[in-house]
Parts: sequence; structure tokens; C-alpha cells
Amino acid sequence: MQFTFATASKILFATGAAQRIPELAGNLGSRPCLVTGANPKRAQWLVDGLTQTLCEPLVMPVSGEPDTEGAAEAAKAAREAGCDVVIGLGGGSVMDTAKVVAALITNTDDIYEYLEVVGKGNPLDKHPVPLITAPTTSGTGSEVTANGVLLSREHGVKVSLRSTEMIADMAVVDPQLAASMPPHVTAATGMDALTQLMEAFVTHKSTPMTDALCREGLMRAATSLPLAFEDGEDMSAREDMALASLLSGICLANAKLGAVHGFAAPIGGRSHAPHGAVCAALLPHVMEANLRALRERDPDSPSLHAYREVAVMLTADVTCEAEDGAAWVRELCEAMAIPTLGELGVKRDDFALLADQAAKASSMQGNPVELIRDELIGILEAAC
Repeated sequence: MQFTFATASKILFATGAAQRIPELAGNLGSRPCLVTGANPKRAQWLVDGLTQTLCEPLVMPVSGEPDTEGAAEAAKAAREAGCDVVIGLGGGSVMDTAKVVAALITNTDDIYEYLEVVGKGNPLDKHPVPLITAPTTSGTGSEVTANGVLLSREHGVKVSLRSTEMIADMAVVDPQLAASMPPHVTAATGMDALTQLMEAFVTHKSTPMTDALCREGLMRAATSLPLAFEDGEDMSAREDMALASLLSGICLANAKLGAVHGFAAPIGGRSHAPHGAVCAALLPHVMEANLRALRERDPDSPSLHAYREVAVMLTADVTCEAEDGAAWVRELCEAMAIPTLGELGVKRDDFALLADQAAKASSMQGNPVELIRDELIGILEAAC
């Protein structure tokens, strides 16, 4: 047995914990850069707190899908302003941008020197400036992941800048920040967390550490995602989903993902559909395709046993089969009105290209079985 495990230096999980961000930032730096969502006025409480504790922050709003050009420009502005601590307050796109900004403040080569897939993938030369992440959704787990996902508009695909040095110095998880999410956002982000937990659990690169965290997260998500969808003010369900999301980020950073996320990068690059909704539309069909391929080509695979354990955790039925887990996910997607890929703007004419791009995606390396091109196209057909 041999594995490595890395996560944030410190995680603060509590309702109301976000109020401590100015104090925590003051322990890490003196000139803050605050990355927010498209409407920075929603973060005015934090701007005021940082101004009172340190100084007025450089505020960087992220509108829509963050791209390589915008992230590089934001990092340059933060560097020129002398920022020495970065705070990402928002969803996955905001926190991913914050991670990239923190990394590029000190690593000043062209961004494509560091990017995977479309760039050279070179390692960072210098450690990023200190970083605090605070999620306002419960799904991506980006507060504790080791990569920042960006859209390369030139190549029409989402890619990562990745390094374990990019993991936040401090992750502040306050379930209250996600309480205002509308049901459709709760559904999409929650399905992203569920997908990440499941893919990290069935991957051939899982470890005893990630397995334990995946089990905890899967059981909480299975119970509380439907409850949070039905009642956004259910703080017990919100706490469970905040924890499930956090655990999913820890697990994906230490184990690989799979075909769902392998598809999500090229689909997101072409359709700009919400990442969580794409994952949700794909998940039951990827599960079914993986199970068929495993039974046909690798019937002794430990991943088959992992899929059955997933089914038991989702259904709470110890007599169920692995395929019952996929059926449970399909029914949950229907109950939460998750759109199909077609409704998300994915075109059938793009299936072949998307399958080819997905096969090359870094996330696909963790899929429990290698899927052939026809199987990949079959997943897209079923999900549309």
C-alpha cells in the first residue's frame, strides 16, 4: 500500500465562520485581493470587514465562465497592486480563479506555460501567495482542490492549472453562505458533489483515506440533497451538503475522477452549460456504461464491488445490486428536474468530437474501465 494525501493546511467549518475571514486574512498578509461573483455588492460585508482589519481590498468580480485571458489579466492587476493574500468568496468558478490568481502573482510566465492539455503543463516555479477560499455553493469542493479550471476560448475546452501548492492555506466553509441558493442551483451543485464522491470512490486510483471520506460524503448527500432541494432553509441539510462538497473536493484532489468529468470539460467548453447540470445529466448513463464494460471485460474488478457499495449507500437497501444505484440517481435527477444534455445545448453533431476530446481529458484517466469510442458516444446519446 502506497499513496499520498494533501489538503488545505486548515479547514474551518461552522455556521457563521465566514465572519472570521478578515481576521484570518490578517494573519496571512496585509494587502488583500478579493475574488467574488459577478455582483461584488453581495460581498460588501467582507469588503467592509477587510477594510477595517487590513485595508480596502482589490476586488475582482468573476462573471460567467472564467477564461485563461481573464485570469491572467486579474493576476497581473493583483501583482501590480502588491496583493499578498487572495480570498475567493463564491462558487467553483470564483474559487478556481482565486487559486490561479494566487499562483500567477508569483509565477509570472505566460499562463500557457503552466496549463494542462492545451499548454506545456510546467510546474510552478514559486509558491503562490497565501489563499483563503470560502464557498457560497455546495458542490464543487473547489475550496480544497489543487487545480483551477479555466476555459481556453482559443481551443474551445476547459483545462486546469494544477499543483498541490495551489491548495488553499485556509478553507472557510460556512453552510449559511449557501442557504440562499435557489432549488435548481442546489440541485446542480449538489449533483456535482455527489458525482465527485462517487467517481473518486470507484476509481482505480482510490485510497483508504479517500474511500473513508467518500463513504461519509455519499451517505450525507444521499440523505440531504433531496431535502435541501425541497427546503433551502433546512440548515441541517445545508450543513450535510456543505460537508459532502468539502469531502468531495478533498477526495478528487487525492484520487482521480472519471468519465463524467472527462466529458464535462469539453462539453462545458463548447456549450457553456452549468458544470453541475452537465455532470448530473451524464452520471446515471456513465454509471450504466461503466457497469456494462466492467462486467464484460473485467468482472473481478474492485470497482464493481465499489459500485455495489455505492448503491447500498444511496438506496439504504443491503440487498440491492450495483445497477440499482444508477436507477436511484436517474430517479433523483428526474425529481429535481435536471435538464438533459440536449436541453443544455449539446448538439448531436458534436458527439464524435466530444467523445474524442473526453478520451484525452485528464479526468478520464481515473475511470474504472477504459471506454471505447462507441461507448462514449453511446453515453452522450443516452444523456440527450
